[in-house]
Amino acid sequence: MKRIYTIEDACIGCHLCEVGCITEHSQSKDPVRAFLHEPVRSISRCTVEELDGGVISLSTTCRHCDEPDCLRACISGAIQKNDAGVVRIDTEQCVGCWSCVMACPYGAVQRNLAKKKANKCDLCPDRKSPACVDACPNRALVYKEGSQK
Repeated sequence: MKRIYTIEDACIGCHLCEVGCITEHSQSKDPVRAFLHEPVRSISRCTVEELDGGVISLSTTCRHCDEPDCLRACISGAIQKNDAGVVRIDTEQCVGCWSCVMACPYGAVQRNLAKKKANKCDLCPDRKSPACVDACPNRALVYKEGSQK
């Protein structure tokens, strides 16, 4: 299946992947409206990590593992893996226990404190490629075939 991979040497820490993700998951799909005018701002499903004082930066996102630890840790059954291999969270079923957050070895599952639900990358199912990949000006994120854990 296709996954998002980070090219660490190409990431400049601009956070545009986060902006693209927030915009894609907003009600308006418009960056200005998503950030300034929507009553509840969507949170990014990818996170730019800056290490060594910003010398090293990279975007972390869900790896849609072959055997996801988050799925095994989920006490409510809200995390499912579909036939295509995409790991998704059913927010209606999520009880906000954060077991998945603690279980993910990549730090890819976040807490959405406003909604008291877990949050993670869904690979932007309504798009040809994920918004974070398209937003990256340096092509530090690539969307390609591969396997994971």
